[in-house]
Amino acid sequence: MLSGVPYWRLSGFYFFYFALLGTWLPYWALYLKSLNFNSAEIGLLSGLVMATKIIAPNVWGWLADRYSCRTRIIRVGAFLAAVAFSGVYLRQDFWWLGGVVVVYSFFWNAVLAQFDVLTLSHLAGRYARYSQIRVWGSIGFIGAVMGVGWWLDKHPIVHLLYMISLLLSAIWVASLLVGEKAETNSDKNHERGSLAKILRQPAVIGFFAVCFLLQVSHGPYYTFFSIFLEDKGYSKALTGGLWSLGVVAEVLLFLVMHRLMAKVSLRHIILASLGLAALRWFLIGCYVDVLPVLVFAQCLHAASFGSFHAAGIEAVRYFFPGHHGQGMALYSGLSFGAGGASGALLSGWAWDISPLLCFAAAAFAAALAMAIAWRSLSTSALEAGRDEKPVV
Repeated sequence: MLSGVPYWRLSGFYFFYFALLGTWLPYWALYLKSLNFNSAEIGLLSGLVMATKIIAPNVWGWLADRYSCRTRIIRVGAFLAAVAFSGVYLRQDFWWLGGVVVVYSFFWNAVLAQFDVLTLSHLAGRYARYSQIRVWGSIGFIGAVMGVGWWLDKHPIVHLLYMISLLLSAIWVASLLVGEKAETNSDKNHERGSLAKILRQPAVIGFFAVCFLLQVSHGPYYTFFSIFLEDKGYSKALTGGLWSLGVVAEVLLFLVMHRLMAKVSLRHIILASLGLAALRWFLIGCYVDVLPVLVFAQCLHAASFGSFHAAGIEAVRYFFPGHHGQGMALYSGLSFGAGGASGALLSGWAWDISPLLCFAAAAFAAALAMAIAWRSLSTSALEAGRDEKPVV
């Protein structure tokens, strides 16, 4: 436990937020398939959630930094997301669902990047401990994936909508229980450099290119992995178990991540994460019928998401002194937003041609990201380790 930190209130928010993600990612595409949408339509409706992350986090991040209203933005965003999602109960045609998803996700995507900043405000001087709070999000994801998969094997898939609404309400309630810690003089002393000057740094440009490509590589996995498994004869319960296995590996990594980051430079963590991500997509594409290989590939989620995200959060904190809200919003928007949406759309177009082609392209995108990271981050402070801050 972390003294002086509202550990359980912060952790509770992450638990419900990622429980919603664990309900959405594996099963939303299956719900859309039940409505007889084709692969391109499923890819588009899945990509819209990520596409709003391109704009929404940056709008909310600018407002939070400009008007010091981060807690209010989190609470309002969570409430309006729950209200907007209720539109799914009215109609199920393609354009209506597309509009609902855009509005709902515009507010939902206002929440996480700003809550990460709020969490870091409570961890002043102990930032590497972020993973010990964020791990409860992974636990929520696991519980949701397993529980929802088991439930949907026994009940109509429309029940997915009820679960999503319930979790959105829980996120809003959790947002009411914690606020941002007041900024200290020490924090203010670190505010240096304009945002434009930071964004012109080659290392920052390279870092965001890497984030974008890694999330592009996740496109076939997040959009079609459950459909891929269903087509191969896997049950929803086993599908949920395989999704959960990846996050179990992520949880175990998060529990020791603060020790790893104290010994290994962020650059080397990022490079290892990208290389293992490329291996993961290759294995899933080529050996989806071989359960032991698929189990191993899912364990690599600890690298393709877990270690990269923990290192990415720390890199953003170093790169954006005095602009944490906007830095986190850019990280979310360019990676999970632009990268995730591009990956979903591209995989939607290519899936009917060949699932193997989709995962081969994903492996290539991760390998390309690794090459860019090797070159662009080689002279940055990420090479030297966490005790140095990049020159702004």
